[in-house]
Amino acid sequence: MRKSRVMAKTILIVDDDPTQRRLMRAVCERGGYPVLQADSGEAALSVLQSQEGAEVSLIMLDLRMPGLGGMETLKRVKATREDLPVIVLTAQGGVDTVVEAMQNGAADFFVKPASPERVIVSINNALNITTLKGEVSRLKRKRDGAMGFKDLIGDSSAMKNVMRLGERAAASNIPILITGESGVGKEMIARAIQGSSERSGRPFITVNCGAIPENLVESILFGHEKGSFTGATAKHIGKFQEADSGTIFLDEVGELPADMQVKLLRVLQEGEVDPVGAKRPTKVDVRVISATNRDLAEEVKAGRFREDLYYRLNVFPIVAPPLRDRPEDIPALIDHFIQRYNAEERRDVRGVQHEVLEVLVRQAWPGNVRQLENTIFRAVVLAEGTYLTASDFPLLSAEFEAAGVDLGPPILADASEDEKEDYSRPPVFQTSQGADETVRIFDREGNLRTLEEIERDLIQLAIETYEGRMSEVARRLGMGRSTLYRKIRDHGLEVKRAS
Repeated sequence: MRKSRVMAKTILIVDDDPTQRRLMRAVCERGGYPVLQADSGEAALSVLQSQEGAEVSLIMLDLRMPGLGGMETLKRVKATREDLPVIVLTAQGGVDTVVEAMQNGAADFFVKPASPERVIVSINNALNITTLKGEVSRLKRKRDGAMGFKDLIGDSSAMKNVMRLGERAAASNIPILITGESGVGKEMIARAIQGSSERSGRPFITVNCGAIPENLVESILFGHEKGSFTGATAKHIGKFQEADSGTIFLDEVGELPADMQVKLLRVLQEGEVDPVGAKRPTKVDVRVISATNRDLAEEVKAGRFREDLYYRLNVFPIVAPPLRDRPEDIPALIDHFIQRYNAEERRDVRGVQHEVLEVLVRQAWPGNVRQLENTIFRAVVLAEGTYLTASDFPLLSAEFEAAGVDLGPPILADASEDEKEDYSRPPVFQTSQGADETVRIFDREGNLRTLEEIERDLIQLAIETYEGRMSEVARRLGMGRSTLYRKIRDHGLEVKRAS
């Protein structure tokens, strides 16, 4: 089973002892982490400054090294990449050393030799804490109206064009109209524009114009005075006044009733709002960003949207591309959503099986990024293993079957009586020859044996090694139990039922 490079958290091992590096590398790779190595502090800093250094998510750092020592290396790493977790290792651990390492930013500390289990737990904890900190930081920037274009995910040409236009728009107070299908991330683009403008850190108020009851639109947008209508028991500040000095994001602006379109036009022209029941208008300084999934030009032709308001809103148009037009961004989005829900749900999913990722990238995703996010959320919650498998995406089972991706063992409730018997009884396999301790790759004449022959012998060896425990055999071979049973039948291995 191949595993996707999505969420491949690379670990940099820094130790002058080659034996220790080899041991630590074996532990990390067994835990599913790619590894880079450096034999000195100087070499480690050089790796971090290189192109591959950008992929490093954690450092395992020996403290006692010739030249640039581990403690000084730790200080320099934290000076350039403060959020990069560092786990320090040493052959001699004293309290003073531990305290100094932690004061200099170490995420964890242990004395060599440490058990593989201890190492993996430490790595997982450090990475999870880093992910959680990143998510908290992102939410804080969102709350404070300080999100930027670096928070947008996507390296496709379509997204680069959106970011380029957004950065230009952020340099002025020009009204912006973001168009695109539902779920493409129009609000995220608007937030990035706000966070990259001089209004960063100011209020960012969102209004879904299609979700407001028609009789409350005016009050919610522009406010009302106490007693201005039945039920107005107190003065209410409208959304435009809440957004004063900042930005208001009018989502689904095409849903506004005709009379509210007139009032919105006045706000754009005069820079003031008329609260219901007020004696005089109130000045507001608001940047207006609108969004819609409708074709407003067609709405104007049909008489459902005012032409003068359309031209007022559509001064600087930005088209947000649907996800199907930027499939190269899907792996990065999946990576982001897995990290987010790992942090929120306290899970430890590290990526997606390669074959599964290929199917996900090929999907049309009519609900766009929102649909992909919800799909990954559900999969992370369902996941029983380290990597997401086809069985974690039950709503896409037909797509996986069409692509020939194994969906894992059949659900016993839907299985035939024979299949239920296969799974409930530990089978004993009869073969014509006893199992070798190794599987031969070459025949007696020195030629490569066929893949089918090697596979047959490997399955036979696994079955006898694990005494017919089929769950363990399937896990060790990296395949679903249904696939294992199919291959057993294909290779003609006979099954003798255990009594």
